[in-house]
Amino acid sequence: MPFLELSLVVRLEQQPSVEDALEELGALSITLRDADAETPDEQAIFEPGVGELPLWSTITLNALFDAGADRRGLSEALGEFLPWLEPDQLSFAEVADQDWERAWMDQFHPMPFGRRLWIYPWNIEPPADEELVVVRLDPGLAFGSGTHPTTALCLEWLDGLELAGRAVTDFGCGSGILAIAALKLGAAHAVGVDNDPQALTASIDNAQRNDVAERLTVSLPQDFDSAPADVFVANILAGPLGELAPTFAAAARPGAPFAISGILDGQQDELLARYGEWFEQLRVDARDGWIRISGLRR
Repeated sequence: MPFLELSLVVRLEQQPSVEDALEELGALSITLRDADAETPDEQAIFEPGVGELPLWSTITLNALFDAGADRRGLSEALGEFLPWLEPDQLSFAEVADQDWERAWMDQFHPMPFGRRLWIYPWNIEPPADEELVVVRLDPGLAFGSGTHPTTALCLEWLDGLELAGRAVTDFGCGSGILAIAALKLGAAHAVGVDNDPQALTASIDNAQRNDVAERLTVSLPQDFDSAPADVFVANILAGPLGELAPTFAAAARPGAPFAISGILDGQQDELLARYGEWFEQLRVDARDGWIRISGLRR
């Protein structure tokens, strides 16, 4: 019998609350695995005892649901239970009964996005090609390596813009991948916003690795007080996207290109109506069941 597998990548201290949320949503089983393991065959923990925690610093939780479970409903419910959750931490897959212990993502490798942008893991040397724009990335304790469809959609959108001299805001920055990519593509300055302090630390570290740290500012949402940006991008879940629409509108100057992602297919109509109050020329792009909405600030 096939199942719907919901995978979440979290830090050790987040595991208990995530597991409680998955159980509340009716998960049939929950498997915990070292998110940094190089092979899917390394030790997993099945239904740990009360009070027991794995020793890993970053954990993949694989939760099985009935094949007909509502992905949109699960995503929205998790967003309510876990308001800090970001789309790069969330993945759905249909799996056969015999495959339910598989790893949720392939080993991180060089990936192209758009015409010239590439994301490279830190341990692989890119070719000497002046036409390529390369971001060297160590996702570390935060999330966002380009493997998730929402990140890929945002990276490709950034690659298609003329960013030279512009100020960019990346809301829900995670590893800093979008802000750093914008800077490598020519942006003059970028602001990365995230409610996880470790994400801000990872963003700064990755910016230093890419020699753009002096042009990156990071901020918690409650401290975010930046001038309206020339370009605005937010890669968070659909619930917060709806709630924060007025904040995002105020954070983008008139005429600024904007993009939002972290939206499951089926959630876009409500957001299109919501954002239509402040943004125009709206378009929808999709990848693997995830949606990006882009347009211009009125």
